[in-house]
Amino acid sequence: MSQPGPESARCLQFASSMNSERDSETTFEEDSQPNDEVVPYSDDETEDELEDQGPAVEPEQNRVNREAEEQREPPRKDCTWQVKANDRSFHEQPHFMNTKFFCIKESKYANNAIKTYKYNAFSFLPMNLFEQFKRAANFYFLILLILQAIPQISTLAWYTTLFPLLVVLGITAMKDLVDDVARHKMDNEINNRTCEVIKDGRFKVTKWKEIQVGDIIRLKKNDFIPADILLLSSSEPNSLCYVETAELDGETNLKFKMALEITHQYLQRENALTTFDGFIECEEPNNRLDKFTGTLFWRNTSFPLDADKILLRGCVIRNTDFCHGMVIFAGADTKIMKNSGKTRFKRTKIDYLMNYMVYTIFVVLILVSAGLAIGHAYWEAQIGNNSWYLYDGEDYTPSYRGFLNFWGYIIILNTMVPISLYVSVEVIRLGQSYFINWDLQMYYPDKDTPAKARTTTLNEQLGQIHYIFSDKTGTLTQNIMTFKKCCINGQIYGDHRDASQNNHSKIEPVDFSWNMFADGKLAFYDHYLIEQIHSGKESEVRQFFFLLAVCHTVMVDRIDGQLNYQAASPDEGALVSAARNFGFAFLARTQNTITISELGTERTYDVLAILDFNSDRKRMSIIVRTPEGNIRLYCKGADTVIYERLHQMSPTKQETQDALDIFASETLRTLCLCYKEIEEKEYEEWNKKFMAASIASTNRDEALDKVYEEIEKDLILLGATAIEDKLQDGVPETISKLAKADIKIWVLTGDKKETAENIGFACELLTEDTTICYGEDINALLHTRMENQRNRGGVYAKFAPPVHEPFFPSGENRALIITGSWLNEILLEKKTKRSKILKLKFPRTEEERRMRTQSKRRLEARKEQRQKNFVDLACECSAVICCRVTPKQKAMVVDLVKRYKKAITLAIGDGANDVNMIKTAHIGVGISGQEGMQAVMSSDYSFAQFRYLQRLLLVHGRWSYIRMCKFLRYFFYKNFAFTLVHFWYSFFNGYSAQTAYEDWFITLYNVLYSSLPVLLMGLLDQDVSDKLSLRFPGLYVVGQRDLLFNYKKFFVSLVHGILTSMILFFIPLGAYLQTVGQDGEAPSDYQSFAVTIASALIITVNFQIGLDTSYWTFVNAFSIFGSIALYFGIMFDFHSAGIHVLFPSAFQFTGTASNALRQPYIWLTIILTVAVCLLPVVAIRFLSMTIWPSESDKIQKHRKRLKAEEQWKRRQVFRRGVSSRRSAYAFSHQRGYADLISSGRSIRKKRSPLDAIIADGTAEYRRTVES
Repeated sequence: MSQPGPESARCLQFASSMNSERDSETTFEEDSQPNDEVVPYSDDETEDELEDQGPAVEPEQNRVNREAEEQREPPRKDCTWQVKANDRSFHEQPHFMNTKFFCIKESKYANNAIKTYKYNAFSFLPMNLFEQFKRAANFYFLILLILQAIPQISTLAWYTTLFPLLVVLGITAMKDLVDDVARHKMDNEINNRTCEVIKDGRFKVTKWKEIQVGDIIRLKKNDFIPADILLLSSSEPNSLCYVETAELDGETNLKFKMALEITHQYLQRENALTTFDGFIECEEPNNRLDKFTGTLFWRNTSFPLDADKILLRGCVIRNTDFCHGMVIFAGADTKIMKNSGKTRFKRTKIDYLMNYMVYTIFVVLILVSAGLAIGHAYWEAQIGNNSWYLYDGEDYTPSYRGFLNFWGYIIILNTMVPISLYVSVEVIRLGQSYFINWDLQMYYPDKDTPAKARTTTLNEQLGQIHYIFSDKTGTLTQNIMTFKKCCINGQIYGDHRDASQNNHSKIEPVDFSWNMFADGKLAFYDHYLIEQIHSGKESEVRQFFFLLAVCHTVMVDRIDGQLNYQAASPDEGALVSAARNFGFAFLARTQNTITISELGTERTYDVLAILDFNSDRKRMSIIVRTPEGNIRLYCKGADTVIYERLHQMSPTKQETQDALDIFASETLRTLCLCYKEIEEKEYEEWNKKFMAASIASTNRDEALDKVYEEIEKDLILLGATAIEDKLQDGVPETISKLAKADIKIWVLTGDKKETAENIGFACELLTEDTTICYGEDINALLHTRMENQRNRGGVYAKFAPPVHEPFFPSGENRALIITGSWLNEILLEKKTKRSKILKLKFPRTEEERRMRTQSKRRLEARKEQRQKNFVDLACECSAVICCRVTPKQKAMVVDLVKRYKKAITLAIGDGANDVNMIKTAHIGVGISGQEGMQAVMSSDYSFAQFRYLQRLLLVHGRWSYIRMCKFLRYFFYKNFAFTLVHFWYSFFNGYSAQTAYEDWFITLYNVLYSSLPVLLMGLLDQDVSDKLSLRFPGLYVVGQRDLLFNYKKFFVSLVHGILTSMILFFIPLGAYLQTVGQDGEAPSDYQSFAVTIASALIITVNFQIGLDTSYWTFVNAFSIFGSIALYFGIMFDFHSAGIHVLFPSAFQFTGTASNALRQPYIWLTIILTVAVCLLPVVAIRFLSMTIWPSESDKIQKHRKRLKAEEQWKRRQVFRRGVSSRRSAYAFSHQRGYADLISSGRSIRKKRSPLDAIIADGTAEYRRTVES
């Protein structure tokens, strides 16, 4: 297996072999093996930052000296953002102004107002019309309208185009207006939130949109943070501030921030904050959530600033009564807004296909018009010029007459490009969006959250999804950890059994009412464990829960007399809460003590040391002294590290290992607990080493880890815990159904590899039969493939057909689990740095420039080939899990699949870290829950639970796709059938561009006579019911394969329309050739002929929609027969003498309808025409459904039997016994609160600096908050 180091070296050799000037060549960093535990570099990290990897710790004196020297120096290159407190005029200086438009300038500092709307009251009409006329079809009809105003070429009245165009523009404008008003309301809701800002020497309530950079603001508990601010002070000791970052990363556990000591000490009072004149130089606005670099200059001293002192917009203040801060970045400059990614205009696959088909129709229209114009020129030359009775008083040449007739035919045949197509599509999409919003089966009553279609343009694409990219935390899981089982002294507890150890299938949960500290949230069914705790027969049982109550870094406070825990990770919170319910409640802690209630008895223990968790140690320990004077170490951690440190004689090792296997088979997250008695002398010797390591100036963490190792050995095993990372309801069932619909699911998460793998098993993406490939395996496979491709390359490589060889043998179930670090390594996305030998801005010679360009091209080609190979390999796997990935990497993975697989993608997430991914995918879905609304705000669709995704895709998506395809096929058919009658008629009128219909019929055909039935089919049609759609997910594949609408289907509709138009023209023509009516008169005049064709056309196309309809309702039937009745009603009105008297030039078919349609011969002609049009269609449909039935045809045929069957239940695929896989316990992604606890910075003193604030009148404010 190749390592990345040699791979990178080979890449460098390849580049340098073609270019000896390595001084300016960009090369890949040769790092050690990628680290699976860390999230890769920040998204905006620069080359300079990567090169600036100096010594790990700078000597303190050097740092102080350097800061003193640099205080008055110009700002560094990367610290050009300057902010001055309480001085708005400072940020309006000329050198901070940027030219926006001509001479109009604005400050580079954004205001805090958020703007997502497109129009205002003045810009709506011009901008909306401009955007609408950018559509080719709308612009085309505007040109047609202008052409129709030219009398020489127009044979159609101008209103035949103006009326439909106004309807289309008006409906689209109304829809855009409604959407933009909703955006205005949302913006106003956010911008009009309030907080307190210092103005005129005191705090005043101010709207968010009025906040500016440099303002000093006060925030209260549970407030959203309005901008990116520097924390100055808070109500907590040492100005700690606890924030919830759910809006940013989807995590609900609290993070802590801490102000500078100097601002904590001097900026507590309002008058001090008013006179604060600090000056900040920091980095420009960027999207790095985890980094901040800056300096505060105040009181002739500089103070370094980092991310731990910055509160980011979108976070929520928790467990902190109030805090003060200084605004550094506002509005669009804030990190959460910078992370939102570029807003992409999304269009569906059918949209693109439809546009290409419209272009095809344009070409056909031009060719047909040109052919008929040539025919007219020839006819004029041969016949027209020799027929004196055709002389019109104009002496035009035949060729000029042909030229005029070309434009005349462009106007007459314009309905081949249907103007009402686009507005009809918009109406259908709008209706389908409302159906999604109204679907009660996607409504989540617990949080009163309905499904929401936030866009109306992507519905049918929901029926064509190939790949789903899902976040984990909060999307697949509830981010709620639950204590499910445990193993103590080799005995497993957690099954359904009574106090006598008898198993029961149904049993009441344990009653914890005997415990005054129980929170009432734990559902536990093993009454025998409670019996063991109360009896005290096995001391290990009480020792087990005591360990859970004492060995942690949880913070506690009391709210209304109730204990409230704040943990660095939800797992740790679940364990401490479990101990609390079982009688061992963690009550309080100070810097050196911890107080526990043990079955009602309060005991306080001295904390001698906390050995905190990190990703390398995978464990944490605490050393305590009991009231009796004994010293004991308690430790909890992953079983892989605990078992290495157990005493050789430790009991129940095998029994606990068997229990761990059982827990793993149930996809529970496990953790081993152990302890050790320590002699006083041993502790004294170890403590000296511990204190020395704690104050080490270099490599402190490594020194501490080494000291920890010395004491964490010869441990005695107590048992193991099993926690359930609770999946959302229905996740495995949803994934199973989507897999049967041939939809692949990739999980992209920032969580640890073990956690992500565990969830993969829990939601059945992974099974015991799955062969898992990791980053190193993939790297080796891709390296081998690249070598083979390079060996096959050569002079004739470009002429050889591409070889598609699989990476894995067929028939094997494989999954890929890859970390962000390995992803960068494999995709050659690692950060680059330039060689420091020589840095030349420009090549010295033309040859150098050419060689460097070639080298860059080769590197790019290699990178592209590598990425394509990775996508091919990943797509061969049944499941892909990417963990420890950044938001940018999530978007990159989605983009790679879009680019190389040309597949339709859907991304689903719940946090701000998913926004980029959601915007990159063809369709973005936001989970609206406890993790904030950033993902929802950027999404196309939103709902509260992952399980609703199956209904969105398999029901609404599939129905929308089928409806849209049927609609388009029929729409093209009915317009070809309508328009091409003019083509056939032209052969009998000297190609003179005379219309075959009345002008008003042409105007109203697409607007009234044939619009409603096809709209209702596009809104209501369904081949099978929603229940059967979910029961047979295989029906979904027709959308993935584009089977219902493609160029083949388009040409079938074209041919069908051509044949229908021929029948509609030639059967009435033959009937009219030699005809005498009942009254002896011949009804074969032009106007009667036009009425006959129009009547046959309306009946045919409306009956055709009846044949295409699968789901009949009263509304469908009424629309079909109503449209026919409407046609006859309007026609008789327009042909009446009364309307002719009022508008003689506009209504010239006076009496035609009544004269023609009273002849039975005409009705027989209409009936014959309709029958010849429709009977072949009926025959072909019957043969098709009988001989070549589709899957939906088969289900429709047996739907009654299927409906009568018992409700289908999902077969349980994932039922494993003993597993060799060990599920991993997820500690926090960062260190816990151990350093805060041991330093005492988080512990309230008896007298705090806030006494001054209380004396200053703020006590009233705090009492108000508490009440």
